[in-house]
Amino acid sequence: MRAVILQGPRQIAVETVPDPTLPSPHGIIVQLEATAICGSDLHLYHGDLPGDGVQLGHEGIGTVVEAGPSVTSVAVGDRVLLSAVVACGICGPCRSGDPVCCVRSMINAVGTVPQYPGAQAEFIAVDHADAFVRKIDAGLTVEQAVLLTDILPTGYLGAKMADIRPGASVAVYGLGPVGTMAVHAAKLFGPSVIYAIDNDPDRLLAAAELGAQPIDAREIPASQQLMEATGGRGVDAAIEAIGHDSTVTDATYAVAAGGTVSVVGVNLNMALPLPMGLMFFKRLTVRAAFAAIPGTWDALVPLLQQGVIVPDSIFTHRMGLSEAVAAYELFDTHGDGCRKILLDPSS
Repeated sequence: MRAVILQGPRQIAVETVPDPTLPSPHGIIVQLEATAICGSDLHLYHGDLPGDGVQLGHEGIGTVVEAGPSVTSVAVGDRVLLSAVVACGICGPCRSGDPVCCVRSMINAVGTVPQYPGAQAEFIAVDHADAFVRKIDAGLTVEQAVLLTDILPTGYLGAKMADIRPGASVAVYGLGPVGTMAVHAAKLFGPSVIYAIDNDPDRLLAAAELGAQPIDAREIPASQQLMEATGGRGVDAAIEAIGHDSTVTDATYAVAAGGTVSVVGVNLNMALPLPMGLMFFKRLTVRAAFAAIPGTWDALVPLLQQGVIVPDSIFTHRMGLSEAVAAYELFDTHGDGCRKILLDPSS
Protein backbone atom coordinates (compact mmCIF):
# COMPACT_ATOMS: atom_id res chain seq x y z
CA MET A 1 0.00 0.00 0.00
CA ARG A 2 0.97 3.67 -0.23
CA ALA A 3 1.72 5.72 2.88
CA VAL A 4 3.25 9.09 3.78
CA ILE A 5 6.67 8.57 5.38
CA LEU A 6 8.77 11.19 7.15
CA GLN A 7 12.34 11.03 5.81
CA GLY A 8 13.77 14.01 7.69
CA PRO A 9 13.01 17.66 8.50
CA ARG A 10 10.66 18.98 5.81
CA GLN A 11 11.23 15.79 3.82
CA ILE A 12 8.36 13.40 3.27
CA ALA A 13 7.58 10.89 0.55
CA VAL A 14 4.69 8.71 -0.52
CA GLU A 15 6.20 5.23 -0.33
CA THR A 16 5.04 1.69 -0.90
CA VAL A 17 5.04 -0.14 2.44
CA PRO A 18 3.70 -3.54 3.54
CA ASP A 19 -0.03 -3.82 4.13
CA PRO A 20 -0.92 -3.88 7.84
CA THR A 21 -1.93 -7.10 9.56
CA LEU A 22 -4.22 -7.68 12.51
CA PRO A 23 -2.29 -6.62 15.63
CA SER A 24 -4.27 -8.95 17.93
CA PRO A 25 -7.67 -10.63 18.25
CA HIS A 26 -8.91 -7.24 19.51
CA GLY A 27 -7.78 -5.34 16.41
CA ILE A 28 -9.14 -4.32 13.04
CA ILE A 29 -7.86 -3.31 9.61
CA VAL A 30 -9.44 -0.20 8.10
CA GLN A 31 -9.36 0.87 4.46
CA LEU A 32 -9.07 4.62 4.78
CA GLU A 33 -11.61 6.85 3.08
CA ALA A 34 -10.30 10.22 4.21
CA THR A 35 -7.42 11.55 6.28
CA ALA A 36 -5.96 14.96 7.05
CA ILE A 37 -2.84 16.90 7.97
CA CYS A 38 -2.80 18.26 11.52
CA GLY A 39 -0.81 21.07 13.07
CA SER A 40 0.86 18.55 15.37
CA ASP A 41 2.12 16.71 12.27
CA LEU A 42 4.18 19.83 11.64
CA HIS A 43 6.15 19.28 14.86
CA LEU A 44 7.53 16.14 13.21
CA TYR A 45 7.74 17.75 9.78
CA HIS A 46 9.83 20.62 11.15
CA GLY A 47 12.10 18.28 13.06
CA ASP A 48 11.02 19.62 16.45
CA LEU A 49 10.26 16.03 17.48
CA PRO A 50 12.20 12.94 16.37
CA GLY A 51 10.36 10.93 13.76
CA ASP A 52 12.47 9.89 10.79
CA GLY A 53 10.87 6.85 9.19
CA VAL A 54 7.49 7.33 10.87
CA GLN A 55 4.31 6.72 8.88
CA LEU A 56 2.49 9.99 9.47
CA GLY A 57 -1.07 10.97 10.25
CA HIS A 58 -3.49 10.57 13.13
CA GLU A 59 -6.80 11.73 11.66
CA GLY A 60 -8.67 9.18 9.60
CA ILE A 61 -11.96 7.49 8.79
CA GLY A 62 -12.67 4.43 6.68
CA THR A 63 -14.28 1.01 6.33
CA VAL A 64 -13.45 -2.06 8.39
CA VAL A 65 -12.11 -4.75 6.04
CA GLU A 66 -10.91 -7.23 8.67
CA ALA A 67 -11.76 -7.67 12.35
CA GLY A 68 -10.34 -9.88 15.06
CA PRO A 69 -12.62 -12.40 16.78
CA SER A 70 -12.68 -10.43 20.06
CA VAL A 71 -13.96 -7.19 18.52
CA THR A 72 -17.59 -6.55 19.47
CA SER A 73 -18.38 -2.90 18.72
CA VAL A 74 -17.74 -2.89 14.95
CA ALA A 75 -17.71 -5.41 12.14
CA VAL A 76 -16.44 -5.82 8.60
CA GLY A 77 -18.20 -3.31 6.36
CA ASP A 78 -18.77 -0.68 9.05
CA ARG A 79 -17.60 2.88 8.39
CA VAL A 80 -15.64 4.05 11.41
CA LEU A 81 -13.73 6.99 12.79
CA LEU A 82 -10.46 6.46 14.64
CA SER A 83 -9.08 8.03 17.81
CA ALA A 84 -5.82 9.89 17.26
CA VAL A 85 -4.84 9.07 20.85
CA VAL A 86 -4.45 5.45 21.93
CA ALA A 87 -3.07 3.52 24.89
CA CYS A 88 -3.27 0.00 26.31
CA GLY A 89 -6.97 -0.35 25.49
CA ILE A 90 -7.74 -2.73 28.33
CA CYS A 91 -7.47 -0.78 31.61
CA GLY A 92 -10.42 1.00 33.18
CA PRO A 93 -9.63 4.51 31.91
CA CYS A 94 -9.00 3.27 28.35
CA ARG A 95 -12.25 1.32 28.27
CA SER A 96 -14.16 4.33 29.60
CA GLY A 97 -12.84 6.66 26.89
CA ASP A 98 -9.89 8.21 28.73
CA PRO A 99 -6.63 6.81 27.31
CA VAL A 100 -4.79 9.85 28.67
CA CYS A 101 -5.12 8.30 32.13
CA CYS A 102 -4.07 4.81 31.01
CA VAL A 103 -2.88 3.02 34.16
CA ARG A 104 -0.11 1.39 32.15
CA SER A 105 1.10 4.81 30.91
CA MET A 106 0.98 3.63 27.31
CA ILE A 107 -0.59 6.80 25.88
CA ASN A 108 0.60 7.80 22.44
CA ALA A 109 -0.57 9.55 19.30
CA VAL A 110 -0.99 7.48 16.16
CA GLY A 111 1.41 8.43 13.41
CA THR A 112 4.06 9.95 15.66
CA VAL A 113 6.11 6.87 16.58
CA PRO A 114 7.11 3.74 14.62
CA GLN A 115 4.98 1.36 16.70
CA TYR A 116 1.78 3.19 15.69
CA PRO A 117 1.85 3.65 11.89
CA GLY A 118 -0.35 6.55 10.90
CA ALA A 119 -3.48 7.26 8.92
CA GLN A 120 -1.98 9.06 5.93
CA ALA A 121 -2.10 5.78 4.07
CA GLU A 122 -4.44 3.45 2.22
CA PHE A 123 -4.93 1.10 5.19
CA ILE A 124 -4.34 1.19 8.93
CA ALA A 125 -4.36 -1.36 11.74
CA VAL A 126 -6.03 -0.41 15.03
CA ASP A 127 -5.59 -2.55 18.11
CA HIS A 128 -8.26 -2.69 20.83
CA ALA A 129 -10.83 -1.34 18.43
CA ASP A 130 -13.62 -1.45 21.01
CA ALA A 131 -11.81 1.32 22.90
CA PHE A 132 -10.52 3.45 20.03
CA VAL A 133 -12.96 3.42 17.11
CA ARG A 134 -16.61 4.34 16.65
CA LYS A 135 -19.13 3.68 13.91
CA ILE A 136 -19.79 6.86 11.97
CA ASP A 137 -23.17 8.08 13.14
CA ALA A 138 -25.99 8.94 10.76
CA GLY A 139 -26.02 12.48 9.46
CA LEU A 140 -22.31 13.18 9.88
CA THR A 141 -20.38 14.47 6.90
CA VAL A 142 -16.99 13.07 5.94
CA GLU A 143 -15.42 16.31 7.16
CA GLN A 144 -17.17 16.13 10.54
CA ALA A 145 -16.16 12.50 11.03
CA VAL A 146 -12.52 13.36 10.34
CA LEU A 147 -12.68 16.30 12.74
CA LEU A 148 -13.96 13.97 15.47
CA THR A 149 -10.76 11.94 15.28
CA ASP A 150 -8.64 14.71 16.82
CA ILE A 151 -9.00 18.46 16.48
CA LEU A 152 -12.66 18.96 17.39
CA PRO A 153 -12.29 16.92 20.60
CA THR A 154 -9.06 18.80 21.35
CA GLY A 155 -10.70 22.20 20.88
CA TYR A 156 -13.66 21.05 22.95
CA LEU A 157 -11.35 19.87 25.73
CA GLY A 158 -9.61 23.25 25.63
CA ALA A 159 -12.91 25.02 26.20
CA LYS A 160 -14.06 22.55 28.85
CA MET A 161 -10.83 22.81 30.84
CA ALA A 162 -11.13 26.62 30.75
CA ASP A 163 -14.13 26.58 33.09
CA ILE A 164 -16.02 29.08 30.94
CA ARG A 165 -19.04 30.49 32.76
CA PRO A 166 -22.02 32.23 31.11
CA GLY A 167 -21.07 35.84 30.50
CA ALA A 168 -17.33 35.22 30.83
CA SER A 169 -14.62 36.64 28.60
CA VAL A 170 -12.41 34.14 26.78
CA ALA A 171 -9.22 34.44 24.73
CA VAL A 172 -8.21 31.78 22.22
CA TYR A 173 -4.52 31.83 21.32
CA GLY A 174 -3.93 30.50 17.80
CA LEU A 175 -6.51 30.24 15.04
CA GLY A 176 -5.21 27.17 13.28
CA PRO A 177 -7.53 24.18 13.06
CA VAL A 178 -7.45 23.38 16.79
CA GLY A 179 -7.89 27.01 17.82
CA THR A 180 -10.80 27.38 15.42
CA MET A 181 -12.42 24.31 16.95
CA ALA A 182 -11.84 25.90 20.38
CA VAL A 183 -13.73 29.00 19.23
CA HIS A 184 -16.64 26.80 18.13
CA ALA A 185 -16.56 24.92 21.43
CA ALA A 186 -16.17 27.98 23.65
CA LYS A 187 -19.45 29.33 22.29
CA LEU A 188 -21.23 26.31 23.80
CA PHE A 189 -20.58 27.65 27.30
CA GLY A 190 -22.20 31.07 26.86
CA PRO A 191 -19.32 33.58 27.08
CA SER A 192 -20.04 37.24 26.53
CA VAL A 193 -17.00 37.67 24.28
CA ILE A 194 -14.36 35.50 22.63
CA TYR A 195 -11.10 37.20 21.67
CA ALA A 196 -9.28 35.39 18.86
CA ILE A 197 -5.51 35.87 18.71
CA ASP A 198 -3.21 35.19 15.77
CA ASN A 199 -0.73 36.90 13.44
CA ASP A 200 -2.30 35.67 10.19
CA PRO A 201 -4.82 38.17 8.72
CA ASP A 202 -6.80 35.45 6.90
CA ARG A 203 -7.19 33.43 10.09
CA LEU A 204 -8.23 36.54 12.01
CA LEU A 205 -10.86 37.27 9.39
CA ALA A 206 -12.19 33.70 9.59
CA ALA A 207 -12.44 34.01 13.38
CA ALA A 208 -14.38 37.24 13.04
CA GLU A 209 -16.82 35.43 10.77
CA LEU A 210 -17.43 33.02 13.66
CA GLY A 211 -18.35 35.94 15.91
CA ALA A 212 -15.03 36.29 17.73
CA GLN A 213 -13.18 39.59 18.21
CA PRO A 214 -9.85 39.32 16.36
CA ILE A 215 -6.58 40.45 17.96
CA ASP A 216 -3.55 40.77 15.72
CA ALA A 217 -0.50 39.93 17.84
CA ARG A 218 2.17 40.71 15.24
CA GLU A 219 3.37 43.95 16.83
CA ILE A 220 1.77 44.30 20.27
CA PRO A 221 1.63 41.37 22.72
CA ALA A 222 -1.82 39.86 22.97
CA SER A 223 -1.82 40.16 26.77
CA GLN A 224 -1.33 43.92 26.51
CA GLN A 225 -4.20 44.24 24.05
CA LEU A 226 -6.44 42.03 26.18
CA MET A 227 -5.72 44.10 29.27
CA GLU A 228 -6.69 47.24 27.37
CA ALA A 229 -9.85 45.58 26.03
CA THR A 230 -10.93 44.54 29.54
CA GLY A 231 -10.12 47.76 31.36
CA GLY A 232 -7.01 46.31 32.96
CA ARG A 233 -8.76 43.31 34.50
CA GLY A 234 -7.83 40.57 32.04
CA VAL A 235 -9.95 37.81 30.57
CA ASP A 236 -11.65 35.15 32.65
CA ALA A 237 -10.14 32.29 30.66
CA ALA A 238 -7.51 31.69 28.00
CA ILE A 239 -7.24 28.68 25.70
CA GLU A 240 -3.74 28.18 24.30
CA ALA A 241 -3.91 26.20 21.05
CA ILE A 242 -0.42 26.80 19.64
CA GLY A 243 2.04 25.20 22.04
CA HIS A 244 4.73 27.88 21.91
CA ASP A 245 6.53 28.82 25.11
CA SER A 246 5.82 32.50 24.47
CA THR A 247 2.06 32.09 24.02
CA VAL A 248 1.67 29.83 27.05
CA THR A 249 3.43 32.49 29.10
CA ASP A 250 1.51 35.37 27.54
CA ALA A 251 -1.77 33.67 28.38
CA THR A 252 -0.90 33.71 32.09
CA TYR A 253 -0.38 37.48 31.87
CA ALA A 254 -3.67 37.95 30.03
CA VAL A 255 -5.92 36.14 32.51
CA ALA A 256 -7.65 37.94 35.37
CA ALA A 257 -7.18 37.04 39.01
CA GLY A 258 -8.94 33.76 39.73
CA GLY A 259 -8.98 32.89 36.03
CA THR A 260 -8.02 29.77 34.12
CA VAL A 261 -5.40 29.00 31.47
CA SER A 262 -6.16 25.90 29.39
CA VAL A 263 -3.32 24.56 27.23
CA VAL A 264 -4.06 22.12 24.42
CA GLY A 265 -1.30 23.24 22.04
CA VAL A 266 1.41 20.59 22.03
CA ASN A 267 4.31 21.76 24.20
CA LEU A 268 6.69 19.11 25.53
CA ASN A 269 9.30 21.52 26.90
CA MET A 270 10.25 20.06 30.28
CA ALA A 271 12.15 23.25 31.14
CA LEU A 272 9.43 25.77 30.27
CA PRO A 273 9.77 28.72 32.66
CA LEU A 274 6.43 29.92 34.00
CA PRO A 275 5.82 33.19 35.88
CA MET A 276 5.10 31.47 39.20
CA GLY A 277 4.87 34.69 41.15
CA LEU A 278 2.14 35.93 38.83
CA MET A 279 0.31 32.61 38.95
CA PHE A 280 0.60 32.51 42.74
CA PHE A 281 -0.66 36.00 43.49
CA LYS A 282 -3.41 35.87 40.84
CA ARG A 283 -4.56 32.44 42.05
CA LEU A 284 -4.64 31.08 38.53
CA THR A 285 -5.73 27.62 37.51
CA VAL A 286 -3.51 26.20 34.76
CA ARG A 287 -4.43 22.98 32.97
CA ALA A 288 -2.72 21.21 30.10
CA ALA A 289 -3.60 17.90 28.46
CA PHE A 290 -3.70 15.62 25.51
CA ALA A 291 -7.31 15.17 24.46
CA ALA A 292 -8.97 11.95 25.57
CA ILE A 293 -10.61 11.66 22.15
CA PRO A 294 -13.08 8.76 22.63
CA GLY A 295 -14.45 10.31 25.81
CA THR A 296 -15.73 13.35 23.90
CA TRP A 297 -17.66 11.54 21.17
CA ASP A 298 -20.94 11.08 23.05
CA ALA A 299 -21.08 14.82 23.73
CA LEU A 300 -19.94 16.06 20.33
CA VAL A 301 -21.78 13.77 17.92
CA PRO A 302 -25.27 15.08 18.85
CA LEU A 303 -24.04 18.67 18.60
CA LEU A 304 -22.87 17.98 15.05
CA GLN A 305 -26.02 16.08 14.11
CA GLN A 306 -28.22 18.92 15.37
CA GLY A 307 -26.16 21.63 13.67
CA VAL A 308 -25.16 23.29 16.95
CA ILE A 309 -21.55 23.09 15.77
CA VAL A 310 -20.89 23.39 12.02
CA PRO A 311 -17.10 23.18 11.65
CA ASP A 312 -16.80 21.73 8.13
CA SER A 313 -15.56 24.96 6.54
CA ILE A 314 -12.17 24.58 8.26
CA PHE A 315 -11.26 22.36 5.29
CA THR A 316 -10.18 24.70 2.52
CA HIS A 317 -8.32 22.21 0.31
CA ARG A 318 -8.83 18.64 -0.88
CA MET A 319 -5.92 16.72 -2.35
CA GLY A 320 -4.90 13.17 -3.11
CA LEU A 321 -2.51 11.13 -0.99
CA SER A 322 -0.14 11.15 -3.96
CA GLU A 323 0.07 14.96 -3.55
CA ALA A 324 1.20 14.76 0.08
CA VAL A 325 4.53 16.53 -0.49
CA ALA A 326 2.81 19.56 -1.98
CA ALA A 327 0.03 19.34 0.62
CA TYR A 328 2.47 19.55 3.53
CA GLU A 329 4.20 22.56 1.98
CA LEU A 330 0.86 24.29 1.43
CA PHE A 331 -0.37 23.57 4.94
CA ASP A 332 2.92 24.65 6.49
CA THR A 333 3.03 28.01 4.69
CA HIS A 334 -0.74 28.76 4.77
CA GLY A 335 -0.45 29.30 1.03
CA ASP A 336 -3.58 29.95 -1.03
CA GLY A 337 -5.52 30.64 2.17
CA CYS A 338 -4.96 27.09 3.36
CA ARG A 339 -6.41 26.29 6.77
CA LYS A 340 -6.75 22.50 6.70
CA ILE A 341 -6.35 19.84 4.00
CA LEU A 342 -8.46 16.72 3.50
CA LEU A 343 -6.47 13.95 1.82
CA ASP A 344 -8.04 11.22 -0.33
CA PRO A 345 -6.11 7.96 0.20
CA SER A 346 -7.50 6.49 -3.02
CA SER A 347 -5.85 9.07 -5.28
